[in-house]
Amino acid sequence: MDFTLVRYGLAEHVATITLNRPEVRNALNRDAYAQLEAAFREAQRDPAVRCVVLTGADPAFCSGDDVKAIMLGEERDAAVAALRAVRPRPTPAAMAVLECDRPVIAAVNGAAVGWGMDLALLCDIRVASAQARFGELFIRRGLIADLGGLWRLPRVVGPSRAAELLFTGDVIDAREAERIGLVSRVVPHAELHAAAHDLAGRIAANAPLALRYMKEGLRRATYGDVSDLGAYIGQTLAYLFTTEDHREGALSFVERRPPVFKGR
Repeated sequence: MDFTLVRYGLAEHVATITLNRPEVRNALNRDAYAQLEAAFREAQRDPAVRCVVLTGADPAFCSGDDVKAIMLGEERDAAVAALRAVRPRPTPAAMAVLECDRPVIAAVNGAAVGWGMDLALLCDIRVASAQARFGELFIRRGLIADLGGLWRLPRVVGPSRAAELLFTGDVIDAREAERIGLVSRVVPHAELHAAAHDLAGRIAANAPLALRYMKEGLRRATYGDVSDLGAYIGQTLAYLFTTEDHREGALSFVERRPPVFKGR
């Protein structure tokens, strides 16, 4: 695949995947989702890769779905059709991250909101710039979170704190994220990539087969199976995408005004 909306590089056994739509704060449209999935599949196939660093082109990590394209544009119908399967498959890009058996570090350089926060949560370790922000904004769009928010977040920060973030859609800064255990550490913005790659290098210096089995053991011990939840998310989103409240949530974002929800 021609990587344009996502950049892919490999050096010293560390693959670096960079979301590359800075003009829209690395929001993901259909092509960007496909390239993100392909980048992680490439890392998975390559025996030289021992660790992955995921980041975004400044000024953001990822602002989630491209609202105009996916929620209000021509890509919406295809997305909803896929979710209407009898047992819908989880988001392919999310599964590519989860199925990557190398350790994955999120270098969160700015806003990680909506699916962007979910994406950071799918990674094994999160290192944040002091400029990072986090928010599960789905409820403000009349939707529910994906696997990152519903499956990973409660296990990372605890059920009560996860419920607060999911039910309010509040945005928190990097220091609060560190305080609640959402990120491992916060570093000055200019030092983020050096810090993430230094950590990746220390990980990659270890026995590669043991690393992969260590990651799988940690996944089984911490997170368990995801298949039933993935189907529930898909079936629920297939319905919510058709509601007036979802359209109002998306339109209010584009029109930069508070939403008026009516419960239908």
